[in-house]
Amino acid sequence: MIRATPETRPRRLARTLALIAALAAGPASPGVADPQDTPWHNGLRQAYFGDRPILETGEVIRLQAPERAEDAAFVPIRIEARIPQTPERYIRTVTLIIDKNPSPVAGVFHFTPRSGRADLAMRVRINEYTPIRAIAETSEGKLYMSQRFIKASGGCSAPVGTDLDEAMARLGQTRLRLKGPQAPHSPLQVQLAVRHPNLTGLQMDQVTRLYAPPRFVNSVEVSFEGSPVFSARTDISISENPNFRFYFVPDRAGELKATIHDTSGALFTKTLSVSPPRSTAGGR
Repeated sequence: MIRATPETRPRRLARTLALIAALAAGPASPGVADPQDTPWHNGLRQAYFGDRPILETGEVIRLQAPERAEDAAFVPIRIEARIPQTPERYIRTVTLIIDKNPSPVAGVFHFTPRSGRADLAMRVRINEYTPIRAIAETSEGKLYMSQRFIKASGGCSAPVGTDLDEAMARLGQTRLRLKGPQAPHSPLQVQLAVRHPNLTGLQMDQVTRLYAPPRFVNSVEVSFEGSPVFSARTDISISENPNFRFYFVPDRAGELKATIHDTSGALFTKTLSVSPPRSTAGGR
């Protein structure tokens, strides 16, 4: 059983909330047309990317998300790469920022040429109406952004979808599998899911009026025969029971391995034996 803490939020989240509130309330920077973009222009952009140029275009990356979420605690999003992953040029990193969430950086996701495609799907929490941004950095060091505005609220403080003791009993159960059609030398879709309540520290027990302490998945690493395929550093904005879909291209038979850590230091692993699809030349 998880013990609740006194009715106080974690200091780190409280500081972040104060920062976001200050940014939202403060005067917008010159040239900011949409007030919803104030947190981005008044602090977030500079904090995470400095003065580096960021080109907003759909030619490198495209973010797909619903305009209005049915459930703010489980908002499906998809990041679609518009360029192939080749050794000469590829998407190296995607940073997902939810401007008005208590912890704005939902995750930083790393890809390699072995990914084949730098596509990624997951579910996130949305705390209030907000822009959400995917910023891709290519192997050339250039930044490209795609953004959407999502109407949803309350996702970060929403209670866990099941009994917390029951959720903890299943903690760490992990599924790793390949999905969809497979063709030789083509990217295979991987689904990685782990049972975890991903507690934000903002969820109040309605009976005790106390907050469960934060505990969430903060690190994901996937490798194939020891070579990195995909990795992520994540925060409270990822929904409970994290579920990631991404790609990789196996060049031989081998073992796909996922290693997951949470903020308590717990470690969960899962392996999958993979054989590359065989050619069907000649119709056989």
